[in-house]
Amino acid sequence: MMNKSTITILLRKLGLMQLADRANFYYQKYRNRSSNKQFKEKYPGVGLPPDYMMYESFQMNYENYYNDSLDTAKWLLGYLEKYIELKNAKILEWGCGPARIIRHLPKLLDSSCKIFGTDYNHKTIEWCRNNVDNIQFSTNDLNPPMKFEKDFFDIIYANSVLTHLSEEMHFAWYKELNRILKKDGVMFLTTHGENCKPKLPEKELKIFETGNLVVRGNVKEGHRSFAAYQPPQFMRKMFFDAEILEHVTREPEGQYFPPDI
Repeated sequence: MMNKSTITILLRKLGLMQLADRANFYYQKYRNRSSNKQFKEKYPGVGLPPDYMMYESFQMNYENYYNDSLDTAKWLLGYLEKYIELKNAKILEWGCGPARIIRHLPKLLDSSCKIFGTDYNHKTIEWCRNNVDNIQFSTNDLNPPMKFEKDFFDIIYANSVLTHLSEEMHFAWYKELNRILKKDGVMFLTTHGENCKPKLPEKELKIFETGNLVVRGNVKEGHRSFAAYQPPQFMRKMFFDAEILEHVTREPEGQYFPPDI
């Protein structure tokens, strides 16, 4: 019997992964239709991105997109405030998608902070500009560089962005983010780490355990169906010139993890 990981590996080899992912979108939309309808009735004033735009960057569940992401924003700031003062700070979310996390920051942060969001999806950024206030949104390409000047930001964070990039892009983007981050700034990146090992079949697990990046490609890089798994050894190699303040391993229960792809 084939498990889910084996099936997705086969779909990649056949070039059918993105087609399967599109089918999964319609399945998730149907599955969540009742709860999503209830959310819209309960929160008529909440601006929601188009369904596929939401799904492409997260899930097809309105409650998780909005209210659970408020909890994620608070969780994020709880870590950041241990290492840097959250006042008069310039903060960037790299790969902000349809503002799932960043839309909550203006009401959680001191008004002296300036908040920026950037993403390579131009349609997503257009939606953010038209629907989310008090944040400066801009686009970037799949490849660096960005348009910001050197030493510009106090804080840069990214939620599950490296998880959809190749090894070459890991190092290229770390170098670029480091360029625009102040010398005493803080960078916060989430990855597919130790807690994702159960998702890996034996062949990939061996690669992971040797400290090498596991990449599931054969689809468009940057898309949700392009997946990378980062062992701690690999991340330490990437952060060779930085002080690692903390390495956090999260449990799946009660938190969002990217789909098993």
